[in-house]
Amino acid sequence: MLDRKVKTVRALERGLDVLIEVQTRKAASLHELHLATALPKATLLRMLVTLGQKGLVWQRLADGAYLPHVERIERAPVTSSTHIAEVASPHMKALSTRIAWPSVLAAPRLDHMEILETNSPLFRLDSAVLGPVGVKLSYIHTATGRAYLSACSETERDSIIDRLRPANAPEGSEAELRQMLMEVRKRGYATRDPLLPWPDRSKQLILRDGRRSMAVPIMVSGAPIATINVTWPGRRGADDEVVQRHLAALKATAQVIGKALELNPN
Repeated sequence: MLDRKVKTVRALERGLDVLIEVQTRKAASLHELHLATALPKATLLRMLVTLGQKGLVWQRLADGAYLPHVERIERAPVTSSTHIAEVASPHMKALSTRIAWPSVLAAPRLDHMEILETNSPLFRLDSAVLGPVGVKLSYIHTATGRAYLSACSETERDSIIDRLRPANAPEGSEAELRQMLMEVRKRGYATRDPLLPWPDRSKQLILRDGRRSMAVPIMVSGAPIATINVTWPGRRGADDEVVQRHLAALKATAQVIGKALELNPN
């Protein structure tokens, strides 16, 4: 039985309050924690840094939110979106020091790819702001989606294409799509070209946003689990030039993330 005369450690108590608040909310900004706990933001920052060093919370690059460390609160499968983002986040931060353009991490859903994390806030380039987390990307009109479709199993690819196929698909368009995916698989990375006729999501945005992109799959135990890209304004470099300069760094980052997920699957 606890002795009621023993004083509690106020600093520890406040730190636990912050941790519980993050766990309850699943994701919380510094301002939200400030409102919920009434603690000064400077104090909160010190507590969050301490909790982070102990592996209890982590900070998402995409929006600066604080999230509970997955291993400390649940046994999550490797496909957990939060787990993938948490593992990938520090490697995406490191990538931002090697490539001058931002990246997104995205995972497959039934009929789209969903952005899980982005290092875009680390850059001060209005023309290349990406995200936010939760944005849905096309499988067939984005480099991100094409990288996944080209790397997944034939059975999964067929299922996704069946979901996306328009009722009146132009003759030969599916063969064109499959040929493009075969070429992407062979060369090991995807771009936005060629433009395909199917009216899937993201097509109109890609036609007018003036950006270029390349993406590669993140492989875990021989199968893709997510993709990572690099996006840049079209006026700042042709595909071939950017690929030549940065593809190796992008692939290396994808491999490091994949290996980290294999070694830490929960």
